[in-house]
Amino acid sequence: MTIDTQSHGTAISQCGELAALIARHTDGKGNGAHTTAINPLAFTRECDPSKAIQSVSEPLLAIVVQGKKEVLLNEETYRYGVAQYLVVSVDLPLSGCVVEATPNQPYLGFKLKLDPAQLCDIIAQTNPDIGQKESVRGWFISDADPSLIDCAIRLTKLLDTPQDIAFLAPMIIREIYYRLLMGEQGEAVRQIATSGSNMQRIALVIKQIKADFTKPLRVEDLAEQANMSPSSFHRHFKAVTSMSPLQYQKQLRLLAARQIMLAENADATQAAYQVGYESTSHFSREYARMFGAPPIRNIQRLRTA
Repeated sequence: MTIDTQSHGTAISQCGELAALIARHTDGKGNGAHTTAINPLAFTRECDPSKAIQSVSEPLLAIVVQGKKEVLLNEETYRYGVAQYLVVSVDLPLSGCVVEATPNQPYLGFKLKLDPAQLCDIIAQTNPDIGQKESVRGWFISDADPSLIDCAIRLTKLLDTPQDIAFLAPMIIREIYYRLLMGEQGEAVRQIATSGSNMQRIALVIKQIKADFTKPLRVEDLAEQANMSPSSFHRHFKAVTSMSPLQYQKQLRLLAARQIMLAENADATQAAYQVGYESTSHFSREYARMFGAPPIRNIQRLRTA
């Protein structure tokens, strides 16, 4: 199902109403992500274009309501704007930055954490028999249908009637999941929660890599865990994440090292050993390649910012 121009134009118009709601709920709270009284829901507000921020994203739906954003995974960069949405279906080390925002017209985003168990329940009722499919990429960007933006508006409006949240929010979130499953990227969403799908098997391995990222990685062991041959596992892993298992582990290690240096005031040598590197010089080279500057200079720049 491809969204036609008229339908997308309607969705863009609806985003004006959603932007007014989010602006009101984030006004005076500064830049960044803002949690809400609805547990999986958060809003993003940025008044200026931002530098790229790397982090490991869990499964989520992110709708651009005002402004434009850029997201980078490994070597792939995509820009998306009003009434377009990003879905991340597995834990991925993404880099994102706001590219269009002003104090008078800030970037505004709607973010909803995705729960595979809830998706699984809806899949069982709508289309349980999809068979075994080739792996699809673990993230995508699409144009939003008006029905999806309508759900986002109704969910956001519940923040004005807190007494209704417990009963109505789960229903609207369930409808959002349904809209995603019925949308043009429904197959990718479906694979998040389909038992035995290649994506779900890769997702379980990813959780294992995240839990043990400081330890040496053997692709043969991961392939066995996924019940695949090493070559098949490598192909499916790259199809879902756009990178190899070793590249994925390296990005997790470097992100963790940066956090250690920022939070614990550790130096590069301490951080390198804590995340599993045996050579400080090797760590510094890979850190500079990923973050654009050696550890000390990058951390100083982050603290100043």
